[in-house]
Amino acid sequence: MNPVPATDDVLLEVEHRVATITLNRPAKLNAVTPEMSEALVRALRWCDTTDDVRAIVVTGAGERAFSAGSDVRELDRYATPWDFRNRTDYCDAIRAARTPTIAAVNGYALGGGLETALSCDIRIAAETASFGAPEITLGWIGGGGMTTFLAHAIGPSNTAYMIMTGERVDSARALAWHLVTEVVAPAELLPRAREIAATIASRAPIAAETAKVNLRAAFTLPEDQAMAYERDLQTICFATEDAAEGRRAFAEKRPPVFRRR
Repeated sequence: MNPVPATDDVLLEVEHRVATITLNRPAKLNAVTPEMSEALVRALRWCDTTDDVRAIVVTGAGERAFSAGSDVRELDRYATPWDFRNRTDYCDAIRAARTPTIAAVNGYALGGGLETALSCDIRIAAETASFGAPEITLGWIGGGGMTTFLAHAIGPSNTAYMIMTGERVDSARALAWHLVTEVVAPAELLPRAREIAATIASRAPIAAETAKVNLRAAFTLPEDQAMAYERDLQTICFATEDAAEGRRAFAEKRPPVFRRR
């Protein structure tokens, strides 16, 4: 069954346990419509249900944009502010994904597009990428984790600059500010993202997913609770069949075969 509803604006392909989800509306800078949001949520949830996927790459079609966020022209479709508040949020879905996620930022990552990248576990960018929080130029602020995740990534002063001016940040500054992990030539972006994803997919999936949960706890729990939680998670992983396989493979000097058990 195709996990993505009938739309050409969100594409999903899977190869070697790496899923690539592509926002495919390049003529509109891959701006996300409500229908695309629903499709993206469904694709992410499907990836979490199958062992055919152990890592996810999120990217945008074309050379100009990763995503310009929610399509502003579509926002008046919400009958009330409350309906807008309770809309299906694709950034929430990315953060809720159990499967590790990598943003391959190929161009503009603006507004909800920046929040989409911030919601992924790892971000790499093309040299042509740029990042911005332009909501303030339209009269509002980001609501998909913009300030929280920017502050964690680049600190309060840099975050204040971005959310209060709406100015864009180029890839070099994004790298210097630790907003992204790597900057590569545009032609190398997707291969590099898939290479990282393939490395993660080759690791014990329970351990990779647990590492993701543990990272979130490191930001949200007091230090002593975070350390105790990490020890508990380590114990759970150590008791899996995959961990036993890892120890056997190490002793036998062979690559491990992990089965998510």
